[in-house]
Amino acid sequence: MSELINKVSQFFSSGIIDLFIGYKKGRLGEGKPAFFTKPEQLNELIFDENCIVNLAVYLRKPELKKYSKIGVLANFGTLRALLQLAAENQIADGQYLILTVADGKVLEFANLKAIEEYVANNLPKPNPERIAFLKEIESKSREERWEFWTRELASCIRCYACRAACPLCYCEQCLVECNQPQWVGVPPTGMGNLEWHIVRAMHLAGRCIGCGECEAACPMEIPIGFLTQKLNMAIISNFGQVPGTKLEPDYALSTFKVDDKENFIR
Repeated sequence: MSELINKVSQFFSSGIIDLFIGYKKGRLGEGKPAFFTKPEQLNELIFDENCIVNLAVYLRKPELKKYSKIGVLANFGTLRALLQLAAENQIADGQYLILTVADGKVLEFANLKAIEEYVANNLPKPNPERIAFLKEIESKSREERWEFWTRELASCIRCYACRAACPLCYCEQCLVECNQPQWVGVPPTGMGNLEWHIVRAMHLAGRCIGCGECEAACPMEIPIGFLTQKLNMAIISNFGQVPGTKLEPDYALSTFKVDDKENFIR
């Protein structure tokens, strides 16, 4: 950690940054998001396998507007989220100083293109346990799948922790907060829960970078990440688009072509 701490300390001393978003150790040994504004605070800075929170979720928070030079210590999920946010014109090149740690070495990215190249060369293979779970669900009949998801989503208390933890849920006003018209009912009822999670999954289809923050944040331990993962697999299969890997605004569900195949309609 000395190399990382020394590097970030130099950035503060030279005025390159006035805020650094990283991690410090939490009560249970987890990597807890931390906001450093002075070099003397950096003795708490850590980066290890327990630092799994996607820090990109903080970048569009209004509380950060008072800082003009922000540095971010990014894990792989954060790097992918940064690329997706850039592709959606939510962040600009050079807006943040981005660091990561790989093989014990501190890497500083010159620009977003460098992040794109790094992500392309280090994309992990799909988790076999998650793929097996998806296949198990897919093997069920339509009625059994409906029963599975209605049972799982029935425990949702509509706290919206999944939305708060997601770096791609950045709308200033969410659909569920609109009441004229009211698209999704407010109480955590069976139908309202289904409506919320289906709407959320569709809004993240082809955009979710699979960081797992929604599942990690859910106090009811609902496996909601599988909904977006399934939709992403369909988009990758049909359009070849992997979210969080490209800077180009190439989003399958935002385009229309008159010669698009419609064989999925049945």
